[in-house]
Amino acid sequence: MRTKLPFLGALVLGAFGGVLATSCQTYDFEPVDPLAISQTTKSRRVVAKVSKPNLMLLVDKSASMTAPVDPSLPACKLSDGKVCGDSEQRPCNTAVCPTRWSELQGAMQDFLKSSGSLARFGLATYPAGNSLNSCDPSSKVEVALPAASVEDVASLEKNAEDVKNAILAIKNSSTTGELVPRGGTPTSESLAFLGKLNEMQTGDRSDFVLLLTDGLPNCNRNFPTPAPSPDCFCTLSASCSAAPQIGCLDANASVTAVQDLRNKEIQTIVIGFGADFDASSESGRRGAETLNQMAVVGGFNRTCARDVDCGTGDTCDTAAGLCKRRFFQASNRAELVSALRDISNQILVQEPCLFAFEDDSERPDSQDLAVVYVDGERLSPGVDWSLTEEGISFAGATCERLKNSTEATPVNVEVRTVQRR
Repeated sequence: MRTKLPFLGALVLGAFGGVLATSCQTYDFEPVDPLAISQTTKSRRVVAKVSKPNLMLLVDKSASMTAPVDPSLPACKLSDGKVCGDSEQRPCNTAVCPTRWSELQGAMQDFLKSSGSLARFGLATYPAGNSLNSCDPSSKVEVALPAASVEDVASLEKNAEDVKNAILAIKNSSTTGELVPRGGTPTSESLAFLGKLNEMQTGDRSDFVLLLTDGLPNCNRNFPTPAPSPDCFCTLSASCSAAPQIGCLDANASVTAVQDLRNKEIQTIVIGFGADFDASSESGRRGAETLNQMAVVGGFNRTCARDVDCGTGDTCDTAAGLCKRRFFQASNRAELVSALRDISNQILVQEPCLFAFEDDSERPDSQDLAVVYVDGERLSPGVDWSLTEEGISFAGATCERLKNSTEATPVNVEVRTVQRR
């Protein structure tokens, strides 16, 4: 998969001072008089040989994952008029009423099939076990990260396939004892478990935890102010009187667990999946606030250049280049696939032989309106590079040189282009 790399740098306005190739000579582009031509000079430091990142998926398989993604669908109503998925005895028919779990399975199947070699995938799920009332955090990984020396495409795709199959093996409902989503949401302790894994503290590659959850964190048996304390926000549909500690919103401990991971140089990516983060309800507001705090301290936030990049109901802090809502949010399969792809574009090792245009306004009308330098040496168009729809594409020995760049031997690329205004 080739990924577009954004240009870095500033726009320089200038006029037409010996820009086009003539019959005998060509000129570098120099700004003279800001009139009818814009000139853009962008640079990039290329380091291609970077170890692929570890990406451990931490997937919430609590009971609420069997709820419909859209409860308003007629197919989600049972004969008594109530919505399916409110108990294991009343499962949804996912063929006509998709659930959070069935949509998550579909999204992960799409993503891992197409992007399995982008990172070194692993999988852990929570709560542990298969009991109806499980509040146990993750205590093992379902699919381990590849061995430390493994970087080849075939091995990484095989590991991603194993992750996909493990997720698909958890059924939306079962009458034969198969593993299904059950129990609560012990987020803080599950994150703490991943922080103890030696393979997540490599030092020679980037390490990420991707938390995918549909609910508010709870299940903390050591919650300091249990119900009926006013400091306990009950996450249960009924009273927390029967679960005075484990039913409380475990916000502080979950944020602290993410911070502890960050202190170990492990970034946490947060995806909220489903409708439990709707600000129109108190639980939704608190849930969104909790995930937002986790995303902020996790060190991996949604980036933007304009409000439109942040989606409906959100805005962009253009000075910081970050969306107001820092965590990724998805309510269905398509939105989850989109979020996963946005995330992969931020963490994957980029394609070194493509210097991509950030938008169409930066693309010159012809190859004659571009000049390319590598480590200060001007390259020949049509031999070392060519202009494509995506950007400047390097070939031959120049491409190999970029592919072989390292932190010790980086390659500096500069592209100057002229656009008619």
